[in-house]
Amino acid sequence: MKWFSVIQLLILLLANALLASADTSNHPKLVMTQSDVEKIRQQLGNVPLFDASLAAAMAEVDAEIALGISTPTPLDYSGGFTHERHKKNYAVAQKAGALYLILGEKKYANYVRDMLLQYASIYNDLPLHPKSRSYARGKIFWQCLNDANWLVYMSQAYDAIYSSLSSTERKILETKLFRPFADHISIANPQFFNRIHNHSTWGTAAVGMIGLVMGDNELVQRALYGLNIDNFSDATDDDGGFIRKQGQKAGFFANLDSAFSPDGYYTEGPYYQRYAMYPFLVFAQSLSNAGYAEQAFERNQGVLLKAVETLIQLSDNNGDFFPLNDAQKGMSLLANEIVTAIDVAYQAGQDPRLLSIAQLQQRVLLDGAGFAAAAAIAEKKSQPFKKSSVALTDGANGTDGGLAILRDSNESLALVFKYTAQGLSHGHYDKLAFSFYEQGNEILQDYGMARFVNIGQKGGGNYLAENSTWAKQSIAHNTLVINEASHFEGNYENGSQHHSELIFFDTESATAQVVSAQDLNAYPKSPMKRSMALLQLPGLEAPVVLDILEVRSSAENQYDLPFHYLGQPIDTNFNPLPVSPLESLGGDHGYQHLYLEARGSTDASNAKFTWLHKERFFTLTTVTQSGDELLMTRLGANDPQFNLRRDPSLIIRRKASDSLFVSVLEPHGSYNPVTELAANAVSNIVEVQVLTHTSKYLAIKLVMQNGQHAVFYLSQNSDFSANHQLQIGKEKVEWSGPFHFREVTHP
Repeated sequence: MKWFSVIQLLILLLANALLASADTSNHPKLVMTQSDVEKIRQQLGNVPLFDASLAAAMAEVDAEIALGISTPTPLDYSGGFTHERHKKNYAVAQKAGALYLILGEKKYANYVRDMLLQYASIYNDLPLHPKSRSYARGKIFWQCLNDANWLVYMSQAYDAIYSSLSSTERKILETKLFRPFADHISIANPQFFNRIHNHSTWGTAAVGMIGLVMGDNELVQRALYGLNIDNFSDATDDDGGFIRKQGQKAGFFANLDSAFSPDGYYTEGPYYQRYAMYPFLVFAQSLSNAGYAEQAFERNQGVLLKAVETLIQLSDNNGDFFPLNDAQKGMSLLANEIVTAIDVAYQAGQDPRLLSIAQLQQRVLLDGAGFAAAAAIAEKKSQPFKKSSVALTDGANGTDGGLAILRDSNESLALVFKYTAQGLSHGHYDKLAFSFYEQGNEILQDYGMARFVNIGQKGGGNYLAENSTWAKQSIAHNTLVINEASHFEGNYENGSQHHSELIFFDTESATAQVVSAQDLNAYPKSPMKRSMALLQLPGLEAPVVLDILEVRSSAENQYDLPFHYLGQPIDTNFNPLPVSPLESLGGDHGYQHLYLEARGSTDASNAKFTWLHKERFFTLTTVTQSGDELLMTRLGANDPQFNLRRDPSLIIRRKASDSLFVSVLEPHGSYNPVTELAANAVSNIVEVQVLTHTSKYLAIKLVMQNGQHAVFYLSQNSDFSANHQLQIGKEKVEWSGPFHFREVTHP
């Protein structure tokens, strides 16, 4: 970046001359201020991460300028040419505006101006997008959501070049493009704008930001508080989100107040939290920079900044977000939205741990927030961000269940336990479900969503039918399914009325971290309770997971408890017999997509299943009883377009009324494909025993190969101050609190 030092003086002289002759209005005012511009110019060439980000943007924008401007007639779904071209336009225009402010080169302002004038010349004559799949069609894109994306970015581009335009040019853009555009995604589509959902967050931010640039307070008020209309129905739209009811709050602040819990957990899940953080934060930043009286950063005890920290916690060792609810696997802390989140949050809160994430991302925003982060990194202010075990509440008041993550001290293991609310239209029917990770690798997986984002050949890049018929269904998750029917019968309105409940969460012990939750409504006649523990046993190379699931029912039911493992089966003790010909496991609620490959049973007290994944062995040891079946299944039935992955699963099937499922998951050993040597390939756990199971207490014994054992005691009383005494045979145990873990003892 030495070239900066050579031409910096010329750039500054040119920039100052341009600014002196420009309109004297208060611009820029959104994500960049004049103070930011001056500070950045003074340090060009001295802040490596910012300089590198600037150089990358210059290369990209210069290449686009050389290609010329294209605003094709809208035609395609996501992934198609016209869709991607218009997306590229707004992303490049936003960067070109930033380059103009920083470098003062008029070519960047001219590029943005010419692009916007080209859009202004066609916008009012554009019909609704020809693809009619969306509940709220845009004009440039097939859905208003993408039109809102366009306006959020283009408002920044317009703000950046505002002072370089003539009053005639501004009038053309505002009357022929921006005001009609804002009206279309709000007044013309109240079902999109007046709701609590990531869609309306983008819509309100778009309308508010262009209102700030134009000095149009009516648009800003519309964005902050929603449309002043009281005739919306109580029905859901066909995207599943509730339209604002009469008297219910709407707008940007209503979304901010409703979508986040006090812990910063976004009810739709981390994938959509990542997506929504961009409009939340850039509009909040814009309100702050524009000096607006209502400040989003200060609202709800600074929940927006908490949400950024929570998002980091919701990622694995690779930085990939846990794929809860509708989520594409692989979405990570490297996403553009998270670059924005980290930079804006650092500037607002000065948390040095965020700088380590910015270093991981290796780029920053070309604005004041990005410069602040890059400058702090250059000053060596960065500190590591250590992820920890955490329990996050769900719901605006933190009373709608939540999510727990149990991690070991090395952050190598992560147990993700879900007891949340429904999660709006992107929620899945998976109460008390869990997934498990080691070193960033999925071991027991959550499927995520059935969608190939922006791949046009797969349903136009949109959600596929299998998202509803498989990915959202309960059998697709590691949770209990009763009588082959999903939780809440897979009914969105019913599921949205209920949430699971945390019983207790305790991570104080170095050897036992425990979380327990219950759900009383997924199956109203069969309440469920699940307790999960991460236990460190001396002599074992890694902690084990103890899974205790209790279900109560007065009637006999068919219980299916799936474990969606990834990897290659190595060994079992239940001799699964192949099923031929292959047939689907059932007819509905996701069962129609599972092939039954083999069926097994065992007379032993435990069923054991070992598999190999990512050069590591894992063994599931589960307590069995007479009549239990062990079903080996594989995804892919009734999938004519091959939209589903061919993933395997092990399902424990039992017919009973009241029932208890106890399992232990143990990571162990390794396999080196180069040396072709296996180490510690056999489970260290010989047996799992239920010592007692009463209305008050439960005791689980883990017997190991070395002859030692450990016992986990669980009380139905979750009071941490309660004292307990339990007699089992000749042994009497006393403890306080909801659980007790007796570490390894000699028999």
